[in-house]
Amino acid sequence: MQSKFIKNNIESEDFRQPHVISLFALVGMSIAAAMAFIALLNNNITLAVILSIASFIYLCAYYIFKKLHNSSLTSAIVLYSLYLLMFYLVYSGGVGNTGPLWIFIVSPVSLFIHGFKRGLFDIAIFITIISAIMFIPTDIIAHAEYATEFKLRLIYSFLTVTFLSGLYEYSREQSYRHILELSKKYQQLAHFDPLTELSNRRDALRILKQEQARIGRNKDPLSVILCDVDYFKKVNDKYGHNAGDAVLKGLAKLFSKNIREQDYIARWGGEEFLFILPQTVAKSANVIAEKIQNNLQNYSIDCEGKELKVTVSMGIEEFSDGQSIDEVINGADKNLYLAKDSGRNQIYPKF
Repeated sequence: MQSKFIKNNIESEDFRQPHVISLFALVGMSIAAAMAFIALLNNNITLAVILSIASFIYLCAYYIFKKLHNSSLTSAIVLYSLYLLMFYLVYSGGVGNTGPLWIFIVSPVSLFIHGFKRGLFDIAIFITIISAIMFIPTDIIAHAEYATEFKLRLIYSFLTVTFLSGLYEYSREQSYRHILELSKKYQQLAHFDPLTELSNRRDALRILKQEQARIGRNKDPLSVILCDVDYFKKVNDKYGHNAGDAVLKGLAKLFSKNIREQDYIARWGGEEFLFILPQTVAKSANVIAEKIQNNLQNYSIDCEGKELKVTVSMGIEEFSDGQSIDEVINGADKNLYLAKDSGRNQIYPKF
């Protein structure tokens, strides 16, 4: 349940940002259009034209997201057209020299779209340009004039809003990273055995279903080997459970080195391992099983200074038409017990 909750949060976050950005575009289009209409009523033709262009750009950004599903391009259009509009409002003064008051929306939008580090970098460039526009002498470049106290307070206020927005964005990113780490942890626990670091039974069944669907399409062979450690209980009774764990981990490493790239191996349960061998008939699976047993003869497992040697018994079963996964596993299990009945350290069937 907790893992599902974390997954839903991640999916919600991934889904949320692009749609909020498209909402920015829609709202920006509406506000710019309304302000353009007001400017037109006040006979401020230049401002009305600039705001109309901005409204059209935001409309294009919204269209790009809805029709092309390109959130990156939409984000760039929304953010940088906002910057250009702010530069113009500061340069021209807007209505009654109130244009600079709109710059406070830049910080949260920048941090939301580009994240903490990239957002702060963009904001630093933005406030540098804004400061240059306001403080450059009007005899060098003609622009709206502002009182020095107003300019300083505007910058201080903007930096305060940036600090608060940055603090929020940093906390949000940290929370998101924490959720991602938890998701990976639960994903690991859900699909892998923590002792041997192999796939667990659940993951093995998932792989078997995938391979079963594939052989249904391609008619390729598929075999499994069910492997059991001989006299494992005696190892635990004589040397302790730490020794048993060391044996399982040592065997997992040996098995992993002796399978092919396309093969899978899982800890099926207790001291049992399951080999899943795609594109492999039973006779070829027997060759792999013999290779493992031969390598095991010269393999010792170190446990607290003691060298332990173990053997394994193996049962092989090949998928045939119409067989279910349970039937194949049961067939491998029966062959495993036949191998044990033959004296252990055996493979059944022999080819």
